[in-house]
Amino acid sequence: MFPGFGTVLNVVTVIAGSGVGLLVGHRLPPRTRDVVTDALGLVTLLIAATSAAAVLDAGFAAEVGDSATVLIVLGALLIGGIAGSLLRVEARLEGVGSGLQRRLSGDGDGEARRRFVEGFVTTSLLFCVGPLTILGSLSDGMGLGYDQLALKATMDGFAAVAFAASLGWGVMASAIAVAVVQGALTVVGVIAGSLLGDAYVAAITATGGLLLVGVALRLLRMKPLPVGDLLPALVVAPILVSIVAAIRS
Repeated sequence: MFPGFGTVLNVVTVIAGSGVGLLVGHRLPPRTRDVVTDALGLVTLLIAATSAAAVLDAGFAAEVGDSATVLIVLGALLIGGIAGSLLRVEARLEGVGSGLQRRLSGDGDGEARRRFVEGFVTTSLLFCVGPLTILGSLSDGMGLGYDQLALKATMDGFAAVAFAASLGWGVMASAIAVAVVQGALTVVGVIAGSLLGDAYVAAITATGGLLLVGVALRLLRMKPLPVGDLLPALVVAPILVSIVAAIRS
C-alpha cells in the first residue's frame, strides 16, 4: 500500500461511523461498547508486542551492540518520560483541547451551530491528539505498515457512531482534521524514513511498541498511564542510538 493509506482508511471510518451514528442513534447498549473496547485493547497489545520485537532487530544490534538495544529503549523511555512530565505534555495537550472547545463553543448563532462546533472540536481532539495518531502516522510514512492506523481507524469509527448520535454532523466534519493532522505526520515519517538508517527506525519502533502497551492498558481500563508524557521518548531513542554508535566506533 502507498504511504498515507492508513490516514485514508481512518478518514473513511470516521465518515462511515458518523453516518451510522446519525441514522441509528443510541441503540448500542453500554455492555456492547465495553466488549468492543476490550477487544480493541487486546488487539492493541498484539500490535504493541510485534512493534516492541524490533528491539531484536539484527541491524539495530549490529549498530549499538547486542546488550545495548534494550538499554537504549529503557533510556529513551526514562529520559523522554522525565522530559515529558516536566514539560507536562499530556496536560498541555488536554489544555489546548479544552481551550479550543471553550472558545469555539461559546455564544453562537443558535443551538444547531453550537452542537456542530462542539461535535467537530470534541471529536477532532479525540481523533487527532493521542499516541496512536503520532505512532501510526510516522510508521505509515516510514514504510513500516499501516496496522496501527488500521486499529485507530476501527476505534475512531466506533467512537464516531456514539458521538454523532448525540452531537450530530460536526462529528463527520472532524474527518477533515484527521486528514490534515495525520497526513502531515505521514509526510514527516516519509522524510524521516529516508534519512534514518534501519537501526534508528528499529529503536523508534521498539520504543513506540511499549507506548502502545500504555494505550492498551487505557483501553482495558487497567491503568490510565500518561502516554502523552512519554511521547518525547520517540525523539530520544534515535539520539541515543547515535551516541552509542559513536562511542563504539
